[in-house]
Amino acid sequence: MHYDIFNGDADGIISLLQLRLAEPKQAQLVTGVKRDIQLLNHLDLKPDDSLTVLDISMSRNKPQLLKALEIGALVFYADHHKSDAIPEAENLEAYIDLDANTCTALIIDRLLQGRFQYWAMTAAYGDNLVAQADLLAQQAGLSPQQAEQLKELGTLINYNGYGETTDDLHYHPAKLFQELLAYDDPFAVIAAQDSPYHRLKRAYQQDMRLAQAIKPFYHDASLAVYQLPNRAASRRVSGVYGNWLANQTPSQAHLVLTENSLNGYTVSLRAPLDNKQGAGELCSQFVSGGGREAAGGINHLERADLQRLIETVTSHYSK
Repeated sequence: MHYDIFNGDADGIISLLQLRLAEPKQAQLVTGVKRDIQLLNHLDLKPDDSLTVLDISMSRNKPQLLKALEIGALVFYADHHKSDAIPEAENLEAYIDLDANTCTALIIDRLLQGRFQYWAMTAAYGDNLVAQADLLAQQAGLSPQQAEQLKELGTLINYNGYGETTDDLHYHPAKLFQELLAYDDPFAVIAAQDSPYHRLKRAYQQDMRLAQAIKPFYHDASLAVYQLPNRAASRRVSGVYGNWLANQTPSQAHLVLTENSLNGYTVSLRAPLDNKQGAGELCSQFVSGGGREAAGGINHLERADLQRLIETVTSHYSK
């Protein structure tokens, strides 16, 4: 059995999309909402199995990865999140790049020598690596309008990945991957009237209107905090809303708190775009938290810990 294991956001989906456009393969798809990152827990592996693992932290999946390697499974692993020490094993092919200005789809783009670079740009836009994606678009000779189309599509695919469960999503990430695999060019997705682009665009616009009407819960020179109510629309929009806020005020960090069913918060943190570092480490100071340099999250934050979180983030970015 071959398993394709990938984060349910734009970066994870499009990383796999590039690989399978280049090398079609029958596979069991393993994915979930964006915050479901310990995906190797879902596997019951046998020695002759193989795995492609994309855009999930090696650090958070290390015990299961070691088990897979020990039984002899072949593993291809590409990611840009926290990895800790990378195991040394003949059956592991690992491409890990923790640079704050890259994403997994750009790592795959390098491996494929730009074969599906329009898709890689789309993923970079979706992961809020706007400057990097703009540079690639300029180098490829795309017009500003074409670049904006890729940015919109990447944002929409990323938007679809956020939710408490896949029931919150408009498309299960595996289904969205399968539908997008029919298009070797993202511009074809936009042009096709029956593609996921149009459904996601309508839903995104509606959810974002609700979020953009909310005033800051707290703000100072280095941080702005927004609180979204406990509803599916809030859970869907939390990540892309955080990216939107970051682009509006690049000198500030942003916390998006979404009230959850456990009477606490699900948290998205965006580092200032002018200082893209520390977000993942800050979130990892709290139970169920983690991420990367530019963006982090906490799956559940107790209300009693909110003030400590605000003080921790403010202290870090006001230095």
